[in-house]
Amino acid sequence: MPFLLRVSLPDVPGSLGRLASAIGQAGGDIEAIEIVEKSGNGTAVDDVLLEMAPSAMPDSIVSACNALDGVEVLWISRYAAGGNLFLDLEVVEELTAHPSEALDRVIDLLPITFRVDWAVRVGSDGTIGRRTDAGPTELDWVELERPSRLPDDGETLFCGAPLGNDLIVLGRRGGPEFLDSELARLGHLLGLAGSINRA
Repeated sequence: MPFLLRVSLPDVPGSLGRLASAIGQAGGDIEAIEIVEKSGNGTAVDDVLLEMAPSAMPDSIVSACNALDGVEVLWISRYAAGGNLFLDLEVVEELTAHPSEALDRVIDLLPITFRVDWAVRVGSDGTIGRRTDAGPTELDWVELERPSRLPDDGETLFCGAPLGNDLIVLGRRGGPEFLDSELARLGHLLGLAGSINRA
């Protein structure tokens, strides 16, 4: 089964190569890498999709990565969404293929795009609209002007963003924290979904 590793590393030439070597020596085979965020302090946050050798353990991957100078594993977990990472451009391509369904289809695509467990659309009257299979059937509506982190429940981390008069909520069980770059991407994708739907 694939694992998803979120790691912070120096944003300098050679860092990714050293990380890949350490993962390989610990029994991991990298399937895909996505840069999630580049900060102004010389670090980057990457999501690494990897397969584990039968004898390898996630702890060995974490130890090998953390042993590198300037590298910190932020999170590792099984990744059941399939064998690849789904990029924002692929979401836009899916939405433009069927513009009249863009507002529903974007909800379906958010979990795999943001590596979250579920996505739900909540009306301003508290009614649940489109939701993915694991999404809750009851959620409180919160007025938001921009994508934001929402209070967690001790087990699941939440973020939300406005879509017209509705609220889109994402849930990520166990982590990692939602990054500012993820919130910005969420806002852009929802804005594009609205524009595509109106076109």
